[in-house]
Amino acid sequence: MEYPIEGTLDLHTFRPEDVKDLVPDYIEECRSRGILRVKIIHGKGTGVLQRIVHSILDGLPDVVDYSCGGNT
Repeated sequence: MEYPIEGTLDLHTFRPEDVKDLVPDYIEECRSRGILRVKIIHGKGTGVLQRIVHSILDGLPDVVDYSCGGNT
């Protein structure tokens, strides 16, 4: 599936197991296009996606910082 690369990744339509590859790939593609701020929308729900996304971001050396929530 082709996903637009515009700096915002909405994970609501993805399964948790798909996110593990999608998030790093999306961030890398954004970097290659000069997009250095990325917004990842994981929703609230049970917190599974949030924990997965945070774990992924913690393991990416190019991610300097991230915050959770709001419209920042």
